[in-house]
Amino acid sequence: SQALSRSLFSHMIPKGREAEYFSLYEVSERGTSWLGPMLWFAALQFTGSYRLAVLSVSIFFIIGLVLLSLVDVRRAIMEVGNEPPANV
Repeated sequence: SQALSRSLFSHMIPKGREAEYFSLYEVSERGTSWLGPMLWFAALQFTGSYRLAVLSVSIFFIIGLVLLSLVDVRRAIMEVGNEPPANV
């Protein structure tokens, strides 16, 4: 969810640089928000199948899951000088 991603991201930001990092976060989020609907529309137009349209959008979730699994969250939090939560 969006709240979870913001919370995790906030732990990985050096103190005093929150505005800088969150502005980049927002620009990248707004700049790519059209990709999902475009892919949905293209898949639906070319295949006529809602199932394939849903499957095509789920590619973003799979890519995100793979990328996030490559991140050592505890290490990233500690490298910026923040205290990691107990359950990370």
